[in-house]
Amino acid sequence: MARFYQLSVEPDLFGGAALIRRWGRIGTRGQERIHLFDNDRQAISRFLVLARQKRARGYRPQSCY
Repeated sequence: MARFYQLSVEPDLFGGAALIRRWGRIGTRGQERIHLFDNDRQAISRFLVLARQKRARGYRPQSCY
């Protein structure tokens, strides 16, 4: 099955950071989950953990541009 998993760290409205996870089957909208953090450091730390886990399961980085 062709599927995707997308991670991004973005600023939130309150001066913190949001880790946004999107996943699903290619060609569909998929699902989304947002995790809020007090600062960028925490969000990036969680981002790296998730990226490592997904690469271990067979997902590979791909540029959107």
